[in-house]
Amino acid sequence: METFLSARHIVKRYAGHTALNDVGIDVPRGKIFGLLGPNGAGKTTLIRIINRITAPDAGEVLFDGRPLAAEDVMRIGYLPEERGLYKKMKVGEQAIYLARLKGLTHAEAKRRLTEWFERFDIMPWWDKKLEELSKGMQQKVQFIITVLHEPPLLIFDEPFSGFDPVNAERLKQEILRLKDRGHTVIFSTHNMASVEEICDEIALIDHAQVVLSGNVSEVKSRFRTGLYELTCTGPRLESEAGSYEVTAAHQVAGVDHYRLRKADALTNSELVALLAGRVEVRAFSELLPSMNDIFLKTVGGASAAPQQQKP
Repeated sequence: METFLSARHIVKRYAGHTALNDVGIDVPRGKIFGLLGPNGAGKTTLIRIINRITAPDAGEVLFDGRPLAAEDVMRIGYLPEERGLYKKMKVGEQAIYLARLKGLTHAEAKRRLTEWFERFDIMPWWDKKLEELSKGMQQKVQFIITVLHEPPLLIFDEPFSGFDPVNAERLKQEILRLKDRGHTVIFSTHNMASVEEICDEIALIDHAQVVLSGNVSEVKSRFRTGLYELTCTGPRLESEAGSYEVTAAHQVAGVDHYRLRKADALTNSELVALLAGRVEVRAFSELLPSMNDIFLKTVGGASAAPQQQKP
């Protein structure tokens, strides 16, 4: 897998506080990379370094195979958690102005903006002042401005914050569409449900260091617990020493539902074959931990619990 952006041995300190301590990440080209961590872990500091808003005390950032340079900022679209548009300025006028700062002509900016505004159903607000728009509409405008110049790297910091479920889903689909068009995305969030839905790779930062990284499916497999869910009919299923343990059981409308813990020595195929000899198997699946479970286990405790709302 080709790497588009790398941060290597990044260190950043502020007045005796270490925000990043030898942090490294590799963001694959054309993928969605989840940058995760509790508040104060160092995520925003790393994003600011990638955007050249601040400089690291040590380490380097490689952009498309070479050291990150000032001109590369034009090839990055950054949607910060703290939005920053001019509230007294008309929406369309402001959007064109900011698009031209990113190198688009007036005509091209207006063409692209019209397409995006129509897709997001906000064209009637073109001549309204930003302060007249709801928070959700303002965030739609800022998202559009972020992606309008079609940069190869997009960085979204809590992009679903403030959106209702319908618009959060729309935004999620737009991010996936951008990925399908070849954009590389860094996605920073506390929402673990959205991480499972859209991220290909993740890095989890805690106390200024990367404590977990990798492909989302591989990360979940690392934390597998050996628990399985079985739906079946037939005689009551009992634990069998050396093969499986029944840890929970209940019945719904004559159908039995079991939670099993598999012995390490037994393969999944062997377990299914064993169960099929005792009951009529209707469904069988492994219970992999959620990204929220993994987050809590890795960073330690409910005090660091991320948000649970699903976009």
